[in-house]
Amino acid sequence: MKVSYTRLYSDADGESHFEDLEAELVAAEFAPPAPRVNLSSFLPATRLAFFGAPAGWQGDWHPASARNLFIVITGEWEIEASDGTVRKFAPKDVLLTEDTIGKGHKSAVVGFNESLAIVVQLAS
Repeated sequence: MKVSYTRLYSDADGESHFEDLEAELVAAEFAPPAPRVNLSSFLPATRLAFFGAPAGWQGDWHPASARNLFIVITGEWEIEASDGTVRKFAPKDVLLTEDTIGKGHKSAVVGFNESLAIVVQLAS
């Protein structure tokens, strides 16, 4: 089993780009005596927050506040990397933001609905 997610990162010149990644899930004991489940490797995290924004919210160019996993629960986001690539993220999509230097990215809640997401700040 595999899980797909998107990475947003900065190159050596500070330009941000998207990259599609996959993580392998392997059978593991997670909560014995419950049956084994498929599990990825753990990522060290420092904190977690719920993140809400109204329909129409827009954020101009900004770098990521930290290495974050951004998991969309409701609503839809449009993210523009500084290389000009634009992607949309809908419920269940996962974005790993690592563009902590350089121009960063633009963000917007698109559509008619507010958005709720989970932000997990990862250890450096």
